[in-house]
Amino acid sequence: MGPGGACWRGGGAGARRWLSSRAPAPRVCVVGSGPAGFYTAQHLLKHHDLAQVDIYEKLPVPFGLVRFGVAPDHPEVKSYGAEDNRILGIPGENLPGVYSARAFVGWYNGLPENRDLNPDLSCETALILGHGNVALDIARILLSPLDLLRKTDITDCSLAALACSKVKRVWLAGRRGPLQVAFTIKELREMINLPGTQPVLNPADFTGLENAVKDAPRPRKRLTELMIKTALQKPGEMAAQAAAARQWGLKFQRSPQEVLPTADGRQARGVRMALTRLEGSGESAKAIPTGDVEELECGLVLSSIGYRSLPLDPAVPFDTQRGIIPNSMGRVEGAPGLYCSGWVKRGPTGVIITTMNDSFDTAQSVLEDLRGGMLDVSVSREGFGAVGSILRSRGVHPVSFSDWEKIDAAEVARGKAAGKPREKIVDPQEMLQLIGH
Repeated sequence: MGPGGACWRGGGAGARRWLSSRAPAPRVCVVGSGPAGFYTAQHLLKHHDLAQVDIYEKLPVPFGLVRFGVAPDHPEVKSYGAEDNRILGIPGENLPGVYSARAFVGWYNGLPENRDLNPDLSCETALILGHGNVALDIARILLSPLDLLRKTDITDCSLAALACSKVKRVWLAGRRGPLQVAFTIKELREMINLPGTQPVLNPADFTGLENAVKDAPRPRKRLTELMIKTALQKPGEMAAQAAAARQWGLKFQRSPQEVLPTADGRQARGVRMALTRLEGSGESAKAIPTGDVEELECGLVLSSIGYRSLPLDPAVPFDTQRGIIPNSMGRVEGAPGLYCSGWVKRGPTGVIITTMNDSFDTAQSVLEDLRGGMLDVSVSREGFGAVGSILRSRGVHPVSFSDWEKIDAAEVARGKAAGKPREKIVDPQEMLQLIGH
């Protein structure tokens, strides 16, 4: 199902037959080797002694966007995504200089499909549309000192491009206000303390918010207080801002209307933004255009407004409006024995702990169906034995986990030579040649 979710079929024994040596072992096929797939497999194997799980991945390397996560300098919190990104749906979004966050993140993290993105970093000002952790990650990568990035597993080609980057100012714009930002305090604090950069927050954006968050949940209260503190600081008060050559800032209540082209129509030169007002409060507040607009000059536009999953197969139900597989506790509606997990189950929200708990819930549904005899276990399934035969008959050579370990060892060795944790191989053909396929 791709890195943003997992989909599988289960088949196995009912509770009354679990302890019988004659009972066939439940065979479970997981499609997608991202966090959702692995967490589900982990829960099944932990709570069912006979379960056998096969995990399938479209790439020659496992772990989905744990490997191709949001930021190479955050290896401990590698994030994940879905197969596609949400479009802005505005004129000019296909102009050169406009990129989706998913493609940009994939480019600097070595996702094979994005290795040739070659983003144009020749402008001084970049605009990121979105107020989530992915938006902050991209801003941090654009503005980070190269010495910090060289110690990560960022790809060589993206490091070389960033070394030549002219970007020195990054704005992050969102439709709603400070009380609705989706990033977390850890990521904000890291951005505020980024060496050689100066945060630019307008104190007027935070008027009256100290009282508004007094009774808010603690994470929201602390996050807002940090933004207020940063907005009120005088330039140069923080060590990170000493002789700051670069800036970043947050813009609120601005909704993109159009990406504006240069005179020759060949490049983005800015974005026309509709100013908005908020109706309602808290998480449910809606952004309503006021009728006023402004233009923000920028040569690089990155859309970080969310991800969306894609249909797996015509035989698998899919809600195109919500971008999910219709399900109840992970059970796919109208398809007994088929389950889903991750973003394709609930939509592109939450962090990795959310996906872990969500995956455990789906695995629990599988276990309950096994115990209740809901899955047909009358015939023993071959699992990968059968799939492997089909692949061989088609001339397809699957990459095994031991093959991946060879790729892993090669990447780590290349990284060690360069003083990095690893140097990712970004060309699938090179991966296959390395393992003799």
